[in-house]
Amino acid sequence: MARRPASPSASSRTVDVREWASGIRLSAFSVIMLSLVVLGAWVLVPTLGTYIEQRQQIAALEQSVQLSKEEIADLELEQQRWEDPAFITTQARERLYYVKPGEVVYLIDNDLDAADLPREQQPVSAELEESASDWMPHLLRTLAGAGLAQTAAEGG
Repeated sequence: MARRPASPSASSRTVDVREWASGIRLSAFSVIMLSLVVLGAWVLVPTLGTYIEQRQQIAALEQSVQLSKEEIADLELEQQRWEDPAFITTQARERLYYVKPGEVVYLIDNDLDAADLPREQQPVSAELEESASDWMPHLLRTLAGAGLAQTAAEGG
């Protein structure tokens, strides 16, 4: 087998910067044009940054104006509702417990038995748990039970 020549060492790969730079020839026109390009970039970059920042601020302010217009529309609708005498009467009855002359109102507090009160909800778990039962048989039992019931359940 023929032997491959050894790879050149790192010292032989180095490029002499003086030789490389001496190979570049620039005319006076090229130097002037290059300096104008650098100067133009130096002047325009901050201006473009300011322009982009101002456009973002304008977009945020336009969104804020849109939200304010929506709030104004909602408040105008509520103002129109308050001009309706039936709405005012309903609000006075519900919020202030006003009654018409001759009416008797009974206020009942804590009328539910402790067993009927809703249980406090358990904290929601971040983990996904698989149910041990299949939902399809449960659905079929519910449908069959509803179809075979002798009496109808009263609606709440």
